Amino acid sequence: MCVAGPSPTVQKLDRVIDVKNSIEAVVFDLDGVIIDTEEVWEEVRRGYVAEHGREFLPDSQDRMMGMSTGEWSAHLADEVGVPRTAEEVAADVLGRMAGRYREDLPLIPGSVETVRALAARYRLALASSSARILIDQVLATAGLTDVFEVTLSTEEVPRGKPAPDVYLTAVAKLGLTPGVCAAVEDSSNGLRSAAAAGLTVVAVPHGVYPPAEDALAGAHLVVKAITEVTPEKISSL
Repeated sequence: MCVAGPSPTVQKLDRVIDVKNSIEAVVFDLDGVIIDTEEVWEEVRRGYVAEHGREFLPDSQDRMMGMSTGEWSAHLADEVGVPRTAEEVAADVLGRMAGRYREDLPLIPGSVETVRALAARYRLALASSSARILIDQVLATAGLTDVFEVTLSTEEVPRGKPAPDVYLTAVAKLGLTPGVCAAVEDSSNGLRSAAAAGLTVVAVPHGVYPPAEDALAGAHLVVKAITEVTPEKISSL
C-alpha cells in the first residue's frame, strides 16, 4: 500500500511558518521612563559645575545620558575640568540628587500603575544608569521594590549605555535570553544599549530630550507616553 506524503500545501506552510518568540520579561529603564529626572540631573550637575567655575561642553548633557556613575563623574572631572577627583564628583552629585529625591520624587504620571499592570503578566527587571543608592531609594519611595526580580545599575557592569552590558546582565540574571525580553527606554543611549543587547525595544521618547533618529529607528514600538505600554502592546511584539 502506498502512503501519501505531505501535500504540497502542507510542505509550503512548513517552510513559511515563522516561529516567533513570546515575550517573557520586560526590562525597564528608570530615569525618563518611571521618574522624570533628566532635567533634575542636568540642573544639579550644571549647578555643581558652575560652582567650580566651569561650564558644560556643548555635548555634555547628551553624552552623560545613559553613562554609568563612574563614566559621567570622570567626564565632569577630566573633560569639563571640575577640580575634584571623579570619585569626589560622584559623591557630591549623588548626595545632591538623593536630597532632591527625598524632597519630591518626580514620578512620571501613570508609571507606577503601568509597571504594576505589566508585573501581573510578565517578569520584570530594571536596568538603570542611576547609582544603586538612588535606584533603591526611588523604588522604595514609589512602592515598587517588590515588583522587580532584578535591579541593576550600570555602575555594576563594565560599561554604561550605549554598550549592551547592563541589559545583557539583567537578562542573564533572569535566566532568560534577550530574544524573549522587551526593554522600555527613552534616551538615545538607552535605546542603543537595548537594541545592541538584542532585546525587543519599546521607545517612550522624552519630550525635552528626544532620542536621535538613528536610535529611535532601532525600536520595535514607539509610544507617546508610558501609559501606552500595556500588556496587550507587549504581547503583540
